Amino acid sequence: MTEPVLLAGFDAGQTHTTCRLALRRSDGSLRVLGEGDGPGVSHLAAAAGEERFSAALSISLERARAAAASKGEQTLSTALQAAAVGASGIEQGSAVQRLGTTLAAAALGLTLERVLVSGDERTALHGAFGGGPGIVVISGTGCIALGRTSSGNVNRCGGWGWLLDQAGSACDIGRDALIRSLEMADGRRHESDFRSRLWAALGDGTITPQRIKAMVVEPGFGAAGFARLAPAVHALAEAGDPDANSVLERSARGLVELVAAVARTLDLEGGEVCGLGGALEHLSLFSAAYQRRLRLVLPQAQLVPPRGDACQGALQLAAGLLTMKKPEAAPNSTSLDPGALRPG
Repeated sequence: MTEPVLLAGFDAGQTHTTCRLALRRSDGSLRVLGEGDGPGVSHLAAAAGEERFSAALSISLERARAAAASKGEQTLSTALQAAAVGASGIEQGSAVQRLGTTLAAAALGLTLERVLVSGDERTALHGAFGGGPGIVVISGTGCIALGRTSSGNVNRCGGWGWLLDQAGSACDIGRDALIRSLEMADGRRHESDFRSRLWAALGDGTITPQRIKAMVVEPGFGAAGFARLAPAVHALAEAGDPDANSVLERSARGLVELVAAVARTLDLEGGEVCGLGGALEHLSLFSAAYQRRLRLVLPQAQLVPPRGDACQGALQLAAGLLTMKKPEAAPNSTSLDPGALRPG
């Protein structure tokens, strides 16, 4: 293919979706034209999940085209040739992944062969290491670790959702802090200012253990509700609160366990590790605790910044769809190329 072709890479999270447009030149390089944001996505099986997913892609693509046009790039009349989507809640090889691919193809006007839909951790891994070996660990509302060897084997650890996983996310920090505060209220743990100061972050009104019990099962609370408490826990830790620091240290240990499990499985104990996500980015004490623990558990590992972001990884995978074919993929250990990520 000698003529430049238009590609789209999507990073679809629960709060917003970003689409980045790029031209693939004849030499294989990518020239970014512009990007646009759209609404977030939810699990495709959730109420209105399919509609939200399709709208997120089409709206963010339209805004990316408009952003490119505002810079003088002529993309409005150029047909999209391929796209890759990294989306929250997409499990590899699942019916949800197949459904997401079908929805994305329809929303973007592409054939199934020119669309790749995967979990956002996979596009993040590809962007962070440019398709090379390494481990990416993401700690945001949830958390997951994913690694790739130089031969293309991939292994994932964590990411099983807030009801099943306690591995080092903002949700874990908030939930564990609330648990600790309730143990204080019960007399199971020594009382301190930690409880009253944490409960103050829950909002106005009288906060009691009974109110907290009802609050956490209210519709819409879930993982995001717990995660919203993480900044308050971090602020307490910054003020020197030992209970808050203990919560952060516990979550940091859990996050390192994800990385260590992937490293052992793939024999990457001395490889590069890249930490991503809002919790690691914004909670400095948590990030520091994670890095200290990682150096103890994996002393040969190299902590590195990402070479590119998830949108860049998606664009690289979209470019690969133009030439690569699909191999068979195992459930939890695959080759991280566009074929391996495409549903089987």
